[in-house]
Amino acid sequence: MDKNMNRLARTPVLAAFLVILMVSLTGCDRLKARDQLNKGVASFKAARYEEAIRHFQEAQRLDPKLPTAKAFLATALSQNVVPGLTTPDNLKTAQQAIDTFQQVLVDDPGDVNSIKGIASLYYQIKEFDKAKEWQKKVLAVDPKDPEAAYTIGVIDWTQAHENLLKITGSGNDDGVGNVKALNKTECPKIQEQNGPLVEEALKYLNQAIQSRPNYDEAMQYLNLVYRRKADVDCGNEAARKADVDTAMDWSHKAMGTRKENEAKKEKATGGGITMDSNGNMK
Repeated sequence: MDKNMNRLARTPVLAAFLVILMVSLTGCDRLKARDQLNKGVASFKAARYEEAIRHFQEAQRLDPKLPTAKAFLATALSQNVVPGLTTPDNLKTAQQAIDTFQQVLVDDPGDVNSIKGIASLYYQIKEFDKAKEWQKKVLAVDPKDPEAAYTIGVIDWTQAHENLLKITGSGNDDGVGNVKALNKTECPKIQEQNGPLVEEALKYLNQAIQSRPNYDEAMQYLNLVYRRKADVDCGNEAARKADVDTAMDWSHKAMGTRKENEAKKEKATGGGITMDSNGNMK
């Protein structure tokens, strides 16, 4: 009887001790996780991405609820993706990064950096339709993001240009409507395939410039898109010439704005030597 009573008396004490022990271990793991996170950030800044990935993975293992660990891990994985390369290994790495960004979005659907990360990765592996879809999600969170709008325009132009080369089969683009290459058979094809792309590109590139009036890259792409619009005008000579003239106007605006931007940058740096993001002198 006494033994049973002693056992029963000890049970709550042991349970309490185990709870305290678990809390202590959890707290210890959290400290270790943050240490791994800090080490990962240091490795990332030093461009040691594989090392950074290992630290971020360990931080996530030690503290699965540490949100920044997933975000940093996805960003580090992204650095190992080679733009434009569609080999199985590169696609696998890209998908790992995308999946990790998706995990961040499960907890925080409005995390714009993760949305941008996914959009960028799809662009890098040439999944252009998905890249546009995710850039539009960026704009849903931040309608005034100029880079997102600009990227949609760039993708539209890229797809339209690829369509032109496939339809004409010439591999050439004269940039002024391709009148000789687009005959009566090919005109309806280019209008059907490129008409919506041109319309969307103009919409988003103009939106980019509204958000950033000195966006010379967006102006230059408006020049290029109006040349694709000239293709779509095939059969309408007046419209083709008008679009080519508009393209030239945007080209001149882009060059003028670029000079202004460079002059402002030079003035801000005092005209001295500066370093770009790759450590090269400018």
